[in-house]
Amino acid sequence: MRGGLSRQRGHHVTREAAFFDVDGTLCDTTIAHYYRYFMFRRLSPLAGKLWYSTFLMKCVYYLLLDKFDRSRLNVVFYRNYAGLPTAEIKAQAADCHQNVVGPRRFGQPVDCIEEHRRAGRAIVLVTGSIDLIIEPLAAEIRADSVIAARLIESNGCFTGELDGPPIGGVEKGRRMQEFAGEKGIDLARSHAYGDSMSDLPMLETVGFPHAVNPDRGLLAIAKKRGWPTHRWTVVASTTGTRP
Repeated sequence: MRGGLSRQRGHHVTREAAFFDVDGTLCDTTIAHYYRYFMFRRLSPLAGKLWYSTFLMKCVYYLLLDKFDRSRLNVVFYRNYAGLPTAEIKAQAADCHQNVVGPRRFGQPVDCIEEHRRAGRAIVLVTGSIDLIIEPLAAEIRADSVIAARLIESNGCFTGELDGPPIGGVEKGRRMQEFAGEKGIDLARSHAYGDSMSDLPMLETVGFPHAVNPDRGLLAIAKKRGWPTHRWTVVASTTGTRP
């Protein structure tokens, strides 16, 4: 579908947008990087090493699950957050951005985003990562809106459950269409950037899809359909660390 819901609900279409996936598209990160950072902050050096050896074994399962169903992976992975104190994790979000996202940011999106902004397009992040982690990045690049996952909270802790469907695959496209209908965005004249087959529905939702560092499946589709393909790389950074 190309902009199928952009004129729903009686909204007048007034704007275009540029939608960006985050992990693998704007930066060389995964949801595992963020969780690992939070856990290392909570554990002593010895306890951290013991925990990490177990976590690496679980990551083999996560990698296999990711190949078959990214959305299911998100549901399973976020259960790791169950019991973690919300105030503590939220307080560490800015440091997580500085130390995890900062050193892994791709350099080329800076100019790309500015070109879209000068063209009058809204800058929208669409990601399966949780909102509190993405908010510092959104502020840094001056994104207009963020479509991100959110964890349920109860009694000061995360439950490990999402407050809705995981934002991946078909759900990414659906959320973009819903957003366009609410904000008066013409999807047929909008752009989207993604790196994996999980992003295919979001790319198919707009008139101008872009494949960024695409995996094998997305690369094949991009070539067949004549979509622009970008190779974006991490820039040298003197801030933060790469835990």
